[in-house]
Amino acid sequence: MILQILVWLLVATAGGVTASIAGFGIGSLLTPVLATRFSVADAILAVSIPHAVATAVRCWRLRRSIDWTVLRGFGIASAIGGIIGAFALFQFENQARLILGVLLIATGAAGLTGWNRKIAPSGILSTLFGGLSGLFGGLAGNQGGLRAAALMSYRLTPATFVATSTAVGLMVDAARLPVYMTRGSGRLLDLLVPMAIATAGVLAGTLLGEKILLRLSRERFTMVVSVLITVLGIWLLADVIW
Repeated sequence: MILQILVWLLVATAGGVTASIAGFGIGSLLTPVLATRFSVADAILAVSIPHAVATAVRCWRLRRSIDWTVLRGFGIASAIGGIIGAFALFQFENQARLILGVLLIATGAAGLTGWNRKIAPSGILSTLFGGLSGLFGGLAGNQGGLRAAALMSYRLTPATFVATSTAVGLMVDAARLPVYMTRGSGRLLDLLVPMAIATAGVLAGTLLGEKILLRLSRERFTMVVSVLITVLGIWLLADVIW
């Protein structure tokens, strides 16, 4: 049990660091690890609390760098998608992870080749990107990778990218948490220990990751995020197939 707790803490810390650098990573890293001990649905429920706490802290600390124009259209659509996905969580979680894995690999490759920089989302396209990222956030517990892939097309500076991505993530958390808490209320007591450990880890990682973020150039930042998105997609596909 001690070894398991240590693993949870280390992975949560790594997730907090990654989220501070790339704008996602907590759910992506923690959910698969907790799913080895709990069901996928319970793992998503357990991660939702530390994810919301760390996202709120990161959003407050980076609030001056948020791009409010992007946030309005993209963020509201993401929140609506998050509610829809949360209601569908217990019916379609495996199919959602498969589709999300394919999407992440494609978008990660677009970032590495520079193809995504040829797109300038606006209007309906921006809303669609936001809605899809929120939908998969509620449905598969992994909204950040797709959200980051979509936001890369806006050509934001590293700090603005992470700040805006974090604000969108907070909107999705606010939308999906009431659904999770209502539908999974009977399981919360069994998940208190991993929730507490994960919360401590992601908060520590969040503060550490901020120091790294401020040292990255836009080019290196784009490369790091693209690689992380691709790796996440491969990880999700492998988890579903095997």
